[in-house]
Amino acid sequence: MTTTLLGIVDDRALGTDMRVIVTRPDRLAEAKAAADDVIKAIDAAASRFRDDSELSRINREPGRRIAVSPLMARALAAGLRGARLTGGAVDPTVGSAVRLAGYDRDFAAIPADGSPITVSVTRVPGWRAIEFDEADRTVCVMQGVEIDLGATAKALASDLAAAAALEAVGSGGVLVSLGGDIALAGDAPAGGWAVQTSEDSGAPLDESEETITIQSGGIATSSITVRRWSRGGVVLHHIIDPATGAPASGPWRTASVVAGSCVDANIAATAAIVMGEAAIAWLAANKLPARLVDRDGIVHRLAGWPAPRH
Repeated sequence: MTTTLLGIVDDRALGTDMRVIVTRPDRLAEAKAAADDVIKAIDAAASRFRDDSELSRINREPGRRIAVSPLMARALAAGLRGARLTGGAVDPTVGSAVRLAGYDRDFAAIPADGSPITVSVTRVPGWRAIEFDEADRTVCVMQGVEIDLGATAKALASDLAAAAALEAVGSGGVLVSLGGDIALAGDAPAGGWAVQTSEDSGAPLDESEETITIQSGGIATSSITVRRWSRGGVVLHHIIDPATGAPASGPWRTASVVAGSCVDANIAATAAIVMGEAAIAWLAANKLPARLVDRDGIVHRLAGWPAPRH
């Protein structure tokens, strides 16, 4: 059996854990630098925690048509595509709802517990309230609309960072992970990329955890067990149900999905948390291998997700 020597570097980016792995260890520094450049650009374009980001400017100026950079246009297109594919289960107009639920700053700065807050149970404005011309790269939002691209921008950063890292390396294969959003580029190592499917993307590697092997595309995990906080004894989390404007309350605590890109995997994983029971049929119809963990810890493997090897 051939063993591929890998180059690995860990870091922090976009408020989460970052890992870059290459099959050419001698080019690891170049791969990491290329990935860093992409991630910094995504942060400058699509962060809702930076006053100087393009996204913050869009949210500050409702009713005005604003020209955006090519990268911001890609981020908006990915967010709106997610809404179309999921029938609005993943909706980029959840910004106000996420903020009112307490996620109003970088997650590391959010207190784990706090005084009671009122969460408004109101349908979000909806993705059609965003007027986006992809060809002209202009966008206009209605009054009261606050865009949050958290469901897709980090996954897009993984996809673009992996592609940029591969270009910098020149050959071989690259894996980029940003907080559980994993993108692959180039040729996989012998036997494929082994990915641990933990609820917490920051969990250390553990042989007791379920692991799958993938060759290309991406894998993403959405969970209500990691980015969560308590207000007045009520546990809240960051995945909003657009139909109510409140944190999703369905049966799944974690959803992992494999798809042709990290963006598509993330869209599907987030949608599964929001859709609840309906996600089972939706994932099967779209032939998306998925691993859903319900609130009792029971694992459901769908659409070709492999059974664990013992």
